[in-house]
Amino acid sequence: MSKYDNNFTDLLRERLSIVDVIGRRVPLVKKGQNYWGCCPFHNEKTPSFSVNEDKGFFHCFGCGKHGDIISFTMESEHIDFKSAISELADMAGVPLPQIKQKSDAQIAAEESYFDIVEKAQKIYAEKLFTPEGSVALEYIRGRGFSDDMIKKYGLGYAPKNNIIAGTFANTKQDKLIATGLVRRGEYGVYDFFRDKLMFPIFNAKGKIVAFSGRSLDGSEPKYINTSDTELFHKRQTLFGFNFARESIHRANRTIIVEGQIDAIQMQCNGFGETVAPLGTALTEDHLSMICKSNRNIIFCFDGDGAGQKAAVRACGLIMPFLRDNSDVRFAFVSGGKDPDEILRHGGKKDMEKIINSSVPLVDFLWNTANKNYIVQTPSGKTQATQFIKKEIDKIQDKLLKSEYEHEYENRKFNQWHKWKKTSDKIAESVPDIDIVVKNTLVYIVNKYPEMAERYGDFLNTFNLDFESDGKSDFNLDLKSAEKYIISLKLQKYIKDLKQKKQDLTAKILRGEIDESDEINRIDDELNRMKEKQDMLI
Repeated sequence: MSKYDNNFTDLLRERLSIVDVIGRRVPLVKKGQNYWGCCPFHNEKTPSFSVNEDKGFFHCFGCGKHGDIISFTMESEHIDFKSAISELADMAGVPLPQIKQKSDAQIAAEESYFDIVEKAQKIYAEKLFTPEGSVALEYIRGRGFSDDMIKKYGLGYAPKNNIIAGTFANTKQDKLIATGLVRRGEYGVYDFFRDKLMFPIFNAKGKIVAFSGRSLDGSEPKYINTSDTELFHKRQTLFGFNFARESIHRANRTIIVEGQIDAIQMQCNGFGETVAPLGTALTEDHLSMICKSNRNIIFCFDGDGAGQKAAVRACGLIMPFLRDNSDVRFAFVSGGKDPDEILRHGGKKDMEKIINSSVPLVDFLWNTANKNYIVQTPSGKTQATQFIKKEIDKIQDKLLKSEYEHEYENRKFNQWHKWKKTSDKIAESVPDIDIVVKNTLVYIVNKYPEMAERYGDFLNTFNLDFESDGKSDFNLDLKSAEKYIISLKLQKYIKDLKQKKQDLTAKILRGEIDESDEINRIDDELNRMKEKQDMLI
């Protein structure tokens, strides 16, 4: 591993005050010879985190963490030694020195790796424009990709045969396997990517380190990626980051979408600051990488259930990275679409509307609590309060955390004190129900609170006051109560499907669209839902 000269690390310690470095993240108060604050590495109310400016060391008497400006930067920013040195050098205004050279063996291995994956990308790119790659080319062009876009992002096609294994037959197998392009089988090595639309994955410096392959026959998983290698780690790599770095700096924000096609379309349509995780869930490593540029992030996910869950998870992950200069927002693409579809059919203006209507984190967290818990009941309010507290406890900036706590206390007082939820949902999303159904639901929620938690999203759409007068008794056991709620959900879903089919049919008759395939899909879904209804009965 490359190391910096000890003289340079000593220079950083001399140039930078440990109080200034730590004070950017932790509010410090001088008491006696030391500065004190609440430890950023564990939750505490009484300050036990001590910083000695003369000695250049910190120590927490609560969790035992200790070190200097370098170890603090590594721990607090979740970055490696080299990145910490780079960040501190920028702060100190000194240039980075030349690091010690890698061994000849290390250099040779890396050069071999980059040489193989670069040649593989050229092979895939050539195959895309041959008869073998016609299906892949037709697909990607159908997604609105021009030949210039295909060339810029290095897209290609991996044929069904073992073209990589054959091309590099004279290369040592261990070197070839180390790239993740081939695997060892019973009869020798074979290509990992076959019959796939190929997306090269670049590191931050713009070098190809891996590939992502998309299936073309509808098989699952839809995407497969190169397994982790010496030079590629999915948890630490963001698709499109090499192209987005300058735009992130200029726009002073980062947009995070769910997939590489979305990221490419966004970058090519005026949102150059867009990146995407690589088929894996967003990680702390991804956010650490982004937050080194700035802490202004827009999470732009699909509006379906999976997108909502991804947003809630992202909200929890970003909390420790929040600072008083952070602007974190959440945008959702509704109607079963994604950013790629919005840009192809509605253009940049429609996408701008979605981005501009993004919800601030403070509101997103509040809306999530109201959506997932029945806050009209004491137990639901308690659960929602615990959920919010758990999330804001992750905020390391103590003053910012205090502001969030104050904000939510005000909201709880103003909006929950009457035990009645004020819904901001549009009228047509509320199902039509009679008094018997209303009383039955109130009975179920009060007798079986676990049903309120499990089906809170659906139950909230009724906009009911779930406080019971205790008079109604429908004598439903737990299983029957759940069956009742599921039956209502099916009725609502079937009604929505029928309405969607009616709207599409009207547009087809007017000659506006040709969505016969979508109508067939809706018919299949209706039949499936009716079968579920029969099973319930």
